[in-house]
Amino acid sequence: MNDCGPDNTPPKPHYSGHRERLRERFRKGGSDALPDYELLELILFRALPRRDTKPLAKLLIERFGSFAEVISANPERLKEIKGIGENVVTEIKLVHAAALRLSQGEIMQRPALSSWSLLIDYCRASMAFNEKEQFRILFLDKKNILIADEVQQEGTVDHTPVYTREVVKRALELAASSIILVHNHPSGDPTPSQPDIIMTQKIIEAAEKLNIKIHDHIIVGKQGHASFRGLGLI
Repeated sequence: MNDCGPDNTPPKPHYSGHRERLRERFRKGGSDALPDYELLELILFRALPRRDTKPLAKLLIERFGSFAEVISANPERLKEIKGIGENVVTEIKLVHAAALRLSQGEIMQRPALSSWSLLIDYCRASMAFNEKEQFRILFLDKKNILIADEVQQEGTVDHTPVYTREVVKRALELAASSIILVHNHPSGDPTPSQPDIIMTQKIIEAAEKLNIKIHDHIIVGKQGHASFRGLGLI
């Protein structure tokens, strides 16, 4: 005896109705209508079409902490979880890449200082959940338009080597009039350390000699961000 219907079609899996209900809630209410794990389920549907994705979505949120942290996670760490292969990693990282591209598009070729909240959102999305320290530079022209966004160095969990000469050299190559320094603290706490302060001062002194202004140094982390200018450190 089997479980097929009267026309010998196999029964629908128990999660098929759940998937359609979830899609309908998203269509009607957008992302605000769904908790993190259900939004993640929608992404997993594509990679795992014949599997109940709710347990895996909940496990990912439990392991990494939030939707943002899941999509920002290192691919190798994602694959440590049973049931996650290349297809799942690709779907997750595709969402992350799309989010960054959208965020970057909102700030490129716009006056950075008048789009400050968008710029902070972009920096946090691109760096706040990284497992290693990363140092990036935002290069601005005379009108404070963002002309380039480059990662200069990537380091360890608590240190990134920063070379003052390379920072200034790259600014000259791009004919930048000013720059904004950005790096992340994988610990989550964006509070500037003493080495951060010393390094920033060295860059300011070198840049000033070439008429390059340092607008700010922003540190991002899971717990928010810190602005050197806002803290009176610049």
